[in-house]
Amino acid sequence: MLVVRGFRLVGLSRMRRIRVVVMVPPPFWCHSYPWLRPFAQSLLRFLGFIFSGSAALLAFGGIFVILMYMSYRYLFRESVLAVLGSLAVVVGLTLLPTGVLAISISAKSSHYKQGVLMYLVLVLLCLEVSSGVMAQLYSVQMTSELKRTMDHLVSQYYGTHTQAPGNSPMDAVQRKLRCCGVQNYTDWLKATAASWHLLNEKPRVPESCCKEIYSHCEGDLGHLEQLFQEGCLKKLEDWLWVVMFCMFWCSIVVSVLGMLAGFCNGILMQILSHRLQILDSFTFT
Repeated sequence: MLVVRGFRLVGLSRMRRIRVVVMVPPPFWCHSYPWLRPFAQSLLRFLGFIFSGSAALLAFGGIFVILMYMSYRYLFRESVLAVLGSLAVVVGLTLLPTGVLAISISAKSSHYKQGVLMYLVLVLLCLEVSSGVMAQLYSVQMTSELKRTMDHLVSQYYGTHTQAPGNSPMDAVQRKLRCCGVQNYTDWLKATAASWHLLNEKPRVPESCCKEIYSHCEGDLGHLEQLFQEGCLKKLEDWLWVVMFCMFWCSIVVSVLGMLAGFCNGILMQILSHRLQILDSFTFT
């Protein structure tokens, strides 16, 4: 419906004030489905509480991933894990205002708030897609990268390393994960066989392979019950698989919920914005 107000014509050369207001009727589905608005408000409010609650969870999860990366950074040649943790923290910080806005809009709509919510949902989608793709791609190559790095650390343990045995990165990994070697403790037999023959000593493994309850353990292979026999690679793979699995599926879930929140917000914007004033006033002289 077109309404023209304040139209005044004096002769053919002079027009005063013209006020044009365009009344856009609500979409047809507003009348066909009167339950749609309360449903969208309720769903948006529910999503807002989910976003607000999961914000802290994602932020602390990202900090945990960053701290774990810092603990094992000498095993990773690339900082993909730190980037994924940082993305999780940013997503958590973005989810908090998104949830607050969703709850606020479900109670009282505002064109400004609805616009900001749409922008935040778009940012969330970009962050989560990036995080999901990185997690999926890195999970494919992380096993070969870890094995290559750990094999190098084992081979250089008694060689040209810069730190004395007992304080090397491999010792730190074995103490933290309670493991021994890459695949298992026999990796040390291959790495140090030459030194045993030269020094005429019995085969041993680093003391970091010893279980804590045996204070006098020196890595003697004649007492296997005193040693951790499981390899470190498997434990690291399991831990990284859990991290990548959680990162990937969190990205999927948050992306879907974000699109759902944007859809609900769009419905409310359509319903509440049925009156559009295109031209408020214009003066011809």
